[in-house]
Amino acid sequence: MESQSQPAGLSGGHHRTLPVMILAAVAVVAGLWNLLDTARYLGLIPVVDIYGYGLKLFNVNWLGAMLSGLVAVIWFAVAGQLWRLDQQGWMFVVLIAAFDLVFLFLSLFGGTSFQAIAPAVLLCAAALGLAMLPGTKDAFGRA
Repeated sequence: MESQSQPAGLSGGHHRTLPVMILAAVAVVAGLWNLLDTARYLGLIPVVDIYGYGLKLFNVNWLGAMLSGLVAVIWFAVAGQLWRLDQQGWMFVVLIAAFDLVFLFLSLFGGTSFQAIAPAVLLCAAALGLAMLPGTKDAFGRA
């Protein structure tokens, strides 16, 4: 009889389900989106001005670039934890998605249009929704 070995990082009885794989992919996309925001804050990528029909180059915002870069690194780390079925990764994706949604909502009061934050809101809502699925919770031992 051959013994089947489990992939490294998977604890006994837990297996990677489709929602967990999608959640890890959403975390990677959220990290890439934050890298794009970092480039925008650094003035490396021009932002298209929809109403003015032109390109708008913003000044460099170092604090925004550092914070957005930090959030990108966090999303990438969470994606790795999710892929390895680390229980702390599940908890962290719930916390970071919820906090990100709160801060995105608060940014509306700062004059940011909803169209500007809509992709980030969709990513965070998708991550939070996928994390709360019963099958996803079961994969991380959070039934």
